[in-house]
Amino acid sequence: MTFLLNSPADFSHEAVQAFAMANHQYATAVHGGVVRSRRTPAGQPALVVGGGSGHYPAFAGWVGPGMAHGAPCGNIFSSPSASQVYSVARNAENGGGVILGFGNYAGDVLHFGSAAEKLRAEGIDVRIVAVSDDIASNPPEKHRERRGIAGDLPVFKIAGAAIEAGADLGEAERIAWKANDATRSLGAAFDGCTLPGADDALFGVGAGTMGVGLGIHGEPGIKDLPMGTASEVADLLFDGVIAEAPEAHSGRVAVVLNGLGRVKYEELFVVYARLAERLEESGLTPVRPEVGEFVTSLDMAGLSLTLVFLDEELEQYWLAPADTPAFRRGLPKGLEQSWDAPRRTEIYTPGEEEVPPASADSRALAAKVQEVLELFEYRCRQHEEDWGRIDAIAGDGDHGHAMVVGSGGAVQAGRRALDRGAGACTLLVHAGTAWSESAGGTSGALWAAALTAAGSALGDHGGEDEATTVRALLDGVQAVHRVGGATPGDKTMIDAALPFATALEYEWKTPGDLATATSAAAVAAKAAAEETSDLTARLGRSRALGEKSRGTPDPGATSFAVLMETLAEHFRGTK
Repeated sequence: MTFLLNSPADFSHEAVQAFAMANHQYATAVHGGVVRSRRTPAGQPALVVGGGSGHYPAFAGWVGPGMAHGAPCGNIFSSPSASQVYSVARNAENGGGVILGFGNYAGDVLHFGSAAEKLRAEGIDVRIVAVSDDIASNPPEKHRERRGIAGDLPVFKIAGAAIEAGADLGEAERIAWKANDATRSLGAAFDGCTLPGADDALFGVGAGTMGVGLGIHGEPGIKDLPMGTASEVADLLFDGVIAEAPEAHSGRVAVVLNGLGRVKYEELFVVYARLAERLEESGLTPVRPEVGEFVTSLDMAGLSLTLVFLDEELEQYWLAPADTPAFRRGLPKGLEQSWDAPRRTEIYTPGEEEVPPASADSRALAAKVQEVLELFEYRCRQHEEDWGRIDAIAGDGDHGHAMVVGSGGAVQAGRRALDRGAGACTLLVHAGTAWSESAGGTSGALWAAALTAAGSALGDHGGEDEATTVRALLDGVQAVHRVGGATPGDKTMIDAALPFATALEYEWKTPGDLATATSAAAVAAKAAAEETSDLTARLGRSRALGEKSRGTPDPGATSFAVLMETLAEHFRGTK
């Protein structure tokens, strides 16, 4: 349990702020997390890694030369919001683009993806690397769909070293994915962790047993086995990971034996003694093994083993110097001079950024976009109860409320942007950010991505044009598809959004006008949303309830269809 805190609600924020105070030579606190205190070379890609709090040293502890340039930090075990990710990335970026790195969890995928859309709308090149090393969470053929656990450390260490050595954005992305694809982890838990201020652990492990295949957000293992000795636990983890060794590898491996918060270093060393024997028996050479706490889970009693099957390139970067508050290895080249570099003075703070210049035509278009946002909010309030009711069948029942507060936040942000002379792109970007911040969750991230991508298509210097509007709508759907990662049949918003886009593109090419094409597309979206009643959820929280979701339409698909119908009505009324 957590003994020292002032308020559970403020715990994460206070910890991040104080971390920056205690490590001011490395890190500066900004909205949403921390960035390097010293300037980085102009044109160098920025590696921005993050996730929920509760995992220290991950992720703020890895900010410094040779590793990360910034770390957005969410609440305990919760993804940072898109606004937090965006803020940290904006403050870390210095002309070379950004790699956003995180463990492969649904909330992180959505919010980092939404932040990426906003950065791209501003002309910043962004690449995304979702670490997926946990062998317990999916079969080998779905390696990139697995969870990210302690493999975060070597993947980000290797990527950061490549950047320090001069890799550009594309090369750093390639190396990061190469490291991820060579990394495998497996963990075991002996007791659950307790959230700050809580009296009980999130889960328990029966006496004399251990949970194998644990997550790092308080999730229990996927199976329980009898508790073993240190050597037996070492064998269990090693056998699981080595079973996925590539057919052709160098025989050299990076080794990370990671404590999850309550297992002491001496215990880890005893486990490592057996691992060293197994490595030797298997003909594997450990390369600079790391034993300690690297990706924790508050006070969870447990540990994990990570192996990275190295080649010459990966080994070079694994051994390269790094200097961060929590991970130090050698002295990065030029670090002596970097301490003399001026402290960064330009800190981006949300809500204080300048509104870029816009043409008169774009400002007029922005006013019309604002009218649509206000119609969306009105329609969301009309349907709040219905959407909440269908979400409660196989979800948490908050979809209606989330859509109301999300659209309301977007409307308020849009009004402020209009008052400051924003064009259509800037208004939609601000509205998308506010929708995400206000609503949170999946719907907030997806609507933020959609509005941001649509804004990018409209720009700040063009006027009202039907072809451009169609492109904006199609780009918005593509962003939802890209960020959400869902496919047709998963029973999500995309089951209505893709039929909408297909029909819109077809009707527009017939040829048709905007009102006619959008009306036909809205009809297709409504029919597709109704058909989700026949599906069983395969993504999100609803998937755990299996067949219970059958017979009820997906709330995200339903609300999307309603808002597209509202958009079509608006276009028909303005003809």
